[in-house]
Amino acid sequence: MTNIGAGEIIYDLRKKIQEIQFDLEQLGEPAKNIPEMIESANLLRSNEYLLKSNEKKTELIDAYGKYSKALEELLSTVFDIQKDLKEILKEQSALISNSSKKPIKSKSKKK
Repeated sequence: MTNIGAGEIIYDLRKKIQEIQFDLEQLGEPAKNIPEMIESANLLRSNEYLLKSNEKKTELIDAYGKYSKALEELLSTVFDIQKDLKEILKEQSALISNSSKKPIKSKSKKK
């Protein structure tokens, strides 16, 4: 069997994804150009926004990668358990079939 705490890992990663999405939403839209400011100042403000946005998006992609990997591991564990259960079921079915095929010995009375 694999990690028992897989559910906790998935929960923690999902929580992190939600936090990053919230942070990204808080950035809002990029700042509008202010006509009174010179072009380079507007570009700096825009660049600062893009840097923050890209950083959050990179974190989000990383978190989704970890989240999907944890889900794949959990799914793999579920498939392993399913396979084990099928084998157990086959063995039990074979045992039941074998025991029902054996002739039942009747007890004969001695006279």
